[in-house]
Amino acid sequence: MSRNMDTATLLEKYFDVAFAAPDGIKKLRELILSLAMQGKLVPQDEADQPASELLKEIAAEKSRLVKDGKIKASKPLSEIKPDEVPYDLPNGWEWVRLGDLGEAQTGATPSTKDIENFGDFIPFIGPGDIKNYKIDYSGQGLSEIGVNKGRLIQKNSILMVCIGGSIGKHAINDRDLTCNQQINTITPYNYEFTKYIFFAMGEKFFQTMVINQSSGSATPIINKQKWSSILTPLPPLAEQRRIVAKIDELMVRCDELEKLKNERNQKQITLHKSALNRLLTAKDHSDFQTSWHFITQHFGELYSVKENVAELRKAILQLAVMGKLVPQDPSDQPASELLKEIEKEKQKLIKEGKIKDSRPLPEIKSNEIPYDLPKGWEWVRLQEVLDVRDGTHDSPKDAIEGERYPLITSKNFTNGKIDFSNARQISAKDYFEISKRSKVDRLDILFSMIGGNIGNQVLVQDECEFSIKNVALFKYYNRELTYPYFFKRYMEQIAIYLQQKATGGAQPFVSLGFLRNLVMALPPITEQHRIVAKIDQLMTLCDELEKQIDAADSKQTNLLNSMMAKV
Repeated sequence: MSRNMDTATLLEKYFDVAFAAPDGIKKLRELILSLAMQGKLVPQDEADQPASELLKEIAAEKSRLVKDGKIKASKPLSEIKPDEVPYDLPNGWEWVRLGDLGEAQTGATPSTKDIENFGDFIPFIGPGDIKNYKIDYSGQGLSEIGVNKGRLIQKNSILMVCIGGSIGKHAINDRDLTCNQQINTITPYNYEFTKYIFFAMGEKFFQTMVINQSSGSATPIINKQKWSSILTPLPPLAEQRRIVAKIDELMVRCDELEKLKNERNQKQITLHKSALNRLLTAKDHSDFQTSWHFITQHFGELYSVKENVAELRKAILQLAVMGKLVPQDPSDQPASELLKEIEKEKQKLIKEGKIKDSRPLPEIKSNEIPYDLPKGWEWVRLQEVLDVRDGTHDSPKDAIEGERYPLITSKNFTNGKIDFSNARQISAKDYFEISKRSKVDRLDILFSMIGGNIGNQVLVQDECEFSIKNVALFKYYNRELTYPYFFKRYMEQIAIYLQQKATGGAQPFVSLGFLRNLVMALPPITEQHRIVAKIDQLMTLCDELEKQIDAADSKQTNLLNSMMAKV
């Protein structure tokens, strides 16, 4: 008894540490259940009727139910072998198989071709209806006809998903219901066992056994026989009541702790969003400095969560393209003059036959301009400063032999680089044909135009030759006049915007015309270089902030693990 009291005292110390550690509250919940199932959460009482006597009562109740025709007789479960037992139990406890404690069933689905099977007579539950240890009864049920073709599960049973990625999810039903064949159920012979069995099924050992006993690697599935044979520790009934009461008490405290942590994190995120908004909407340099001063004064508090660091990265890019990240230099050649030089280069390339002449771009209207620009900047359409093309839309055949070239799609973009390892290989003939339209050179930008990864992009650093398919290609009329690294950062900033503007439903896309007509803010070329240098400096700071958060989290996690190891 004293050891369990010491454990309870030590457990009290975990709450503060769990609050600070990432996933600390989740681990605390796991520890509570683990201690409970080892007989360490509450003191044992020698006056309690031992579980061995309880098992005799369970067997008698099962026999009565079979005799009365309320349940079918089942095959005896195999005897528990010593090498199956994971740990020793306190005096008065017994290891049993789950199926020893109640009637195990697997759900069934009546024929979906017969609409008469379905209605609102009784709930019909699938895996998606079990959420956060509760059951959603609002879905379509079965009719009076359908229930006779399904599997009736009595109130106060425990349902557990037995297949797929949500295998192990479980809940207690507070009413009679039916369920499909993706759910196993246990209806205890004594309803007083229900809450204890529910907690036992959520404990790490039981959950691990569910996975280990499953068949199928891609889609795990555990049948009723294997599921009902999983070992479960059984304490005296009186101790079950004490365990359930203690778990309920501690889980309420975990809930309160989780709510407090979420409120704290949300407060930090909300405060940070407000601070960044003030920064982005600053009317002048003085207002900007005031807003930035607020952030620096609360730096440690604001950047203790990674969500805020991610938002800071976005804000850095936003400030950059608004001309607020670095000071302007009056001696810089203005963007208006830069545009004239870019146009000269463009006309030269057209004359030399290296690019085709394009239709005049529409004039930028006032409603397309989102904010005022600094002096020396200009609003332009993307095609004015970059040659916007795309790759092939055809599907060239894979080349088996001879000279071959990689065919790159956005699926080959990994962490801002091209992964050639799994790229398709096409023939030299197809490569040269595609290159007439979209020859890729070093420092060109590849930009995903289709699918869920719209805006994913690569600044090409590779010297090897390859073709592209279904991605946009941004080339330069003259690299000396358009700094590649600036445009890469600019496209990062608008990627989220482009995702929101994408069309196409299940397969969204942005068109080449959309990209060519995209309105962007163009700074002087020398300022482009200063902006990139500043962005790189601040992104390095963000990297350091994330490392500090990881280090702090790791320290708290190690502390929590160390404390747990003492139990």
